[in-house]
Amino acid sequence: MKTSNKVLFIDDEKHIRQANTQTLELADMEVVCYETAEAALPAIDAHWPGVVVCDIRLPKMDGLSFMAAVREIDSDLPVILITGHGDISTAVQAMRDGAYDFIEKPYSSERLVKTVQRALEKRALTLENRTLRRELEAQEVLGPRIIGRTVQMDALRTTIAQIADTGADVLITGETGTGKELVARSLHEQSRRRSRNFVAVNCGAVSDSLIESELFGHEAGAFTDAREQRIGKFEYANGGTLLLDEIESMPLRVQVHLLRTLQERTVERLGSNKSILLDLRVVAAAKSDLKELTGIGTFREDLYYRLSVVQLRLAPLRERREDIPLLFRHFVLVASHRYQQEAPLPDNNQMNALMAYSWPGNVRELRNVAERYVLLGAQNDWRIDRLMSGSVHSEARSLAEQVERFERSLIEQALAAGNGSIKKAMDTLSIPRKTLSDKMRKYRLDKSDFKE
Repeated sequence: MKTSNKVLFIDDEKHIRQANTQTLELADMEVVCYETAEAALPAIDAHWPGVVVCDIRLPKMDGLSFMAAVREIDSDLPVILITGHGDISTAVQAMRDGAYDFIEKPYSSERLVKTVQRALEKRALTLENRTLRRELEAQEVLGPRIIGRTVQMDALRTTIAQIADTGADVLITGETGTGKELVARSLHEQSRRRSRNFVAVNCGAVSDSLIESELFGHEAGAFTDAREQRIGKFEYANGGTLLLDEIESMPLRVQVHLLRTLQERTVERLGSNKSILLDLRVVAAAKSDLKELTGIGTFREDLYYRLSVVQLRLAPLRERREDIPLLFRHFVLVASHRYQQEAPLPDNNQMNALMAYSWPGNVRELRNVAERYVLLGAQNDWRIDRLMSGSVHSEARSLAEQVERFERSLIEQALAAGNGSIKKAMDTLSIPRKTLSDKMRKYRLDKSDFKE
C-alpha cells in the first residue's frame, strides 16, 4: 500500500502554521498551509491522497462548515479538527458527524504527528480499496487473473495464451488448492467460446449411480425414477467448455463411455438412440498422477492419452514462495472489498511468517488466511503453527535459496509500497541504484508491474 505524506493545514494564526509545519515536515510529511478555509477548499478533490488538519475557530467559514464542505467532495477524506477548551463538546459532535479525530489545545508534537500518520494510512487504504473496486466492477481484461511473477507462472500464462483459442483438449494436474479451475476458466475466457457456457463438474462429488446421467443426460423412462428428460453436462456445455474436475474419481465403466464421446464428438442421452453432435473443449483436472493410475489399472491408459493432448502442471505454492506476498496482497484487497472492511497490509515480520509456512492447502489456503486477517485484524494470530490448523511441513532448502527468496520478497514489498518507484525502493532498502537494478534483473522484476 502506497501511503501519501501530504497534509493540508489550516489555521488563521501565522506562528501556529509555522510551528506545526516544522513539526510535520520533521516527520517527513509534505505540508501546505492556508490561513482561511475558503482558500483551502479548491485544493481538495475526491482523489486527493492526503489529509486535512483544521482549526475549528476561523474567520468567515469555520472548521465545522469546512468539514461539511469537504464531506460533500469526499465523505472518506480524513479531517482532523483542532479545538480550544471551549470547543470540546462541539468537536465530539463533529466526530459523530464524520470528523476523523480532534486534538485539544495545547497539544504535543507527538500527538499531532501520530494522529496525522494514522489518518494518512487510513486515506491510503481507502483510495487503494476504491481502485480495487473499480478493477473488480469494470475489469475488461479477458480471463480470470492468474497472479504470479515466478518462472512457472510466466510459462503457464504463455501456454494458456498460445492454446486458448485452438480448441484442443487439456489436462491440468496439480495439488488441491493450486487453482486448476481458475486455469480452466482462463482458457475458456481467452477463447472464442467465452460467450458460451463454462460448465464445471466435480467427478468425485457425484455418486457412481448418477454420474452417467449427470454427464450424458437421459430420456424419460431410461431407468427407475427417470420421470422426465434430462440434459447432460456435455450437451449443456455444447459450444463452450466442459471442466471434468477430479477425473481420477470417475468409475472405469464411465471412462469407456467418456472415451467414445471424446473420440466421436457426439453424445447419446441414456435411453436414446439419437446422437447429438458436440463442438466443445474438454478440460480435465486431476490432483493425482493419472499416468501412475494407469499402471495400477484404476484409470484407462487410452483415455489418459486422449485427454492429455496438452498437459499443464500447476506448481504447489511451496515451489513458488516468491509469489506469496503478491498473492496475499491481492487476496487482502479482494476480501476488504467483499466484507467492506479496511485492513492494512502485513509488516515484514508477518510476511516472513507467511513465507516460512509450507502451505499444504496451497493458494486456496493462503486466500482463507487473507480473509481471516481482514475479518480479525489485530486479533489475527501470525504464529506459523496457528496460520492454519495442522502441522507445518518444512522442506529442505539451502541457506542460499532461503536468502534469495527472502531478498526477493523484500524488494517486491519495497516496490509495491513505492508504487513502482525505484528511488523510493532504494531509500526503503538503503541500497544504491545499481545494486537494486542488478537484483531486479536477477529476480526478473519490472517496476511497471508494481504501479497502481
